[in-house]
Amino acid sequence: MADRVAGKVAIVTGGASGIGRACSLRLAEEGAEVVVTDIQDGAGKDVVAEIERSGGDASFLHHDVTSEDEWVAVVAGVVERFERLDVLVNNAGIGIGASIIEMSLADWQRQQAINLDGVFLGIKHCIPPMRDTGGGSIVNMSSVAGLKGSARLAAYNATKGGVRLLTKGVALESAQNRWNVRVNSVHPGIIDTPIWETVVPGSLRPDGEPIDVSAMAETAVPTGVLGQPTDIANGVLFLASDDSSYITGTELVIDAGLSA
Repeated sequence: MADRVAGKVAIVTGGASGIGRACSLRLAEEGAEVVVTDIQDGAGKDVVAEIERSGGDASFLHHDVTSEDEWVAVVAGVVERFERLDVLVNNAGIGIGASIIEMSLADWQRQQAINLDGVFLGIKHCIPPMRDTGGGSIVNMSSVAGLKGSARLAAYNATKGGVRLLTKGVALESAQNRWNVRVNSVHPGIIDTPIWETVVPGSLRPDGEPIDVSAMAETAVPTGVLGQPTDIANGVLFLASDDSSYITGTELVIDAGLSA
């Protein structure tokens, strides 16, 4: 086990699967005490067990990121147990694709609540304990969809673009107030994660056919390679560690040139 984040306490939301799982594993591998949060209790506990089998330290908390009360409870529990909070990975998110003239208001609001409100609540409630115990790093999971538009993903674009600029504004507020909390966003490209399975079936294709992610990457990504969750986790690790101590208010794009 290495020690790039040794001694740090990290919360990873949506940590039960996909990119969140990879971030949890990678941070623990590098010495962090990881608090995995998710609404998928079984899968979240499996991630904790995997970390512990590898010699790392982790725990799981059930957590709906759209609930302010649950954010208050999660952060209070972490601070009470560890007496500090150093890293927040605001990763929990969903993808709902549809024509903008067909999307229901309920789907629009649900996606906004998880992808954007959840990030806001994490920032709001994690900055104070970070500030009060010496500082920290907040990593907000955006997307290349937060940098450029995509047909039938306009609502998702809105959430991820919002995360990008929310990140910049909070980074400047933190810097100007000398809170010693860095805030950055990460923008994955086409990554092999379960989010493609949860997108409304056929919503990204007018013909209703399922998405072949590997074929999509081969066509759209300059390298032709489908990204893996660990590719994103390595970037998150960098931003969580002191290696990135002079980096705040920016975006780390991990997309093999897709947005170039």
